[in-house]
Amino acid sequence: MRNQIIEKVKIAIEDLKAGKLIIVADSPDRESEGDMIGLADFVKPENVNFMITHARGLLCVPMSKEFATRLNLEPMTKSHDAFNTAFTISTDVKTTTTGISAFDRAKTISQLANPTSQAQDFYHPGHIFPLVAKDNGVMQRTGHTEAAVDLAKIAGANPVSYICEVIKKDGTMARLKDLRPLAKKWHLNLITIHDLIEYRYMTEQDLLKEDSDVDLPTRYGHFRLRSYLTKDDKSILLIYKGQLKADSLLRIHSECFTGDIFGSKRCDCGAQLEESLKKIENNGSGMLIYLHQEGRGIGLINKLKAYRLQDEGNDTVEANLKLGFKADARNYGLAVNLLNKLQINEVSLMTNNPDKINQLERLGIKVTKRIPLEIVPNEIDLKYLQTKKNKFNHMLKDVE
Repeated sequence: MRNQIIEKVKIAIEDLKAGKLIIVADSPDRESEGDMIGLADFVKPENVNFMITHARGLLCVPMSKEFATRLNLEPMTKSHDAFNTAFTISTDVKTTTTGISAFDRAKTISQLANPTSQAQDFYHPGHIFPLVAKDNGVMQRTGHTEAAVDLAKIAGANPVSYICEVIKKDGTMARLKDLRPLAKKWHLNLITIHDLIEYRYMTEQDLLKEDSDVDLPTRYGHFRLRSYLTKDDKSILLIYKGQLKADSLLRIHSECFTGDIFGSKRCDCGAQLEESLKKIENNGSGMLIYLHQEGRGIGLINKLKAYRLQDEGNDTVEANLKLGFKADARNYGLAVNLLNKLQINEVSLMTNNPDKINQLERLGIKVTKRIPLEIVPNEIDLKYLQTKKNKFNHMLKDVE
C-alpha cells in the first residue's frame, strides 16, 4: 500500500510538472468535492479555458503567505465561511485587457507566480481570486488551497497554483463518486487530499525536527526522553531505552490528561501507559511515542463534554458523534514519520487496537508482532472497554 500511495502521488506531480491538470478530492468529512489543479509556473490559456468550461467553478490562485505578502495581497474581508478560506482582494495583472478571458486570466496567474513581480504590477479588484495557504499545508488545514500549494512545493515549482471546483452539468457539486468517471473521461489523474497527507508523512524528511534529548529516570525505569517539533510547532515525544532498531518494542500512546496524570478510572489509558513503560524497562530496550491527540483526537475540553454525555447514558462513540466528531479521529502518520526518521520499518507493537496496526501497515511500517496490553476492567471503566471491544473491535479477551 505504501508504494501504491507514493506512486499515485508521484504520477500526479509529474503531470503537473508537464503542465497538465489533475483533480484533487477532499474528505467526505469536509465537503467531498474536487478541484482541478494546475501549477501556475506552467499555466496555459487552453488549460484555463478547459477549467472554466468543464469544471465551471470559481477560478482561484492558492499561494504561499510569502508570495501574498510580497504582492501586498491583503485579506478580502474577515472570513466567515465554514472552512476559513483565506481569500485576498481580487486582482488582474496590468498587461491584460478585460481580464476575464482565458488568455488574460492565464497572464495574471503566470505573473502571480513570477518571483520578480511587484505589487504595482496588478490592478485591484480583478478577475482572479488569490488564496493564502497555511504554512504547513495539508498538515495544518485539509483544504484544496493547501493541497495546491503543497503540490507546487513538492514539484519544485514556485508555491503558486490555480484551481477550480468541479461542478456537474446539472449545477450541483461533483462528489468523489462523480469525479472518478469525470477524471477518466477527461484523462486527468485523480488523487485525494488524504493521499497527499499520507505521502507527506511517508516521504518528508523535515516534517519533524529534533528539539531536545534528556535523561529520564522514572518510577517505572530509566529512560531517555526526546522531543520533536512539527513545522507548526506542535510536539511529539519519544521515550526510549537502549538501541532503537528494527523490530523494536513499541507503544504508540495517545495523550490522556485525565488518565495519564490524574489516574482516572473512566478509561484504561493511564494503566496502559504505565504497563508499556514497565515492559520496555523489563525488555531492556524499546520506545514509546507520545502523541497529542486527546479524547481520540477531539481535545481535552471536548473530551470533558463527551464525559458529560456519557454521564447521561451515552457510550464513548455516541458522545463523540453527538458533539459532531468522528468516533475516533486519531491519526498515526506523525508516528510513522518519526519511525522513518529513525530508519525503523518493523516493530513489535504493544496494542489492542486493530486500527493502529492497519494505519501503520498502510503507511509502510510492518507490525511483526502484536503484544497485548490488556488492563483488567474496574467497576467504572467496564462499559468503556465493552465499547472499545464491540464498536472498535479492540482485542480484549477479558472483557465480556
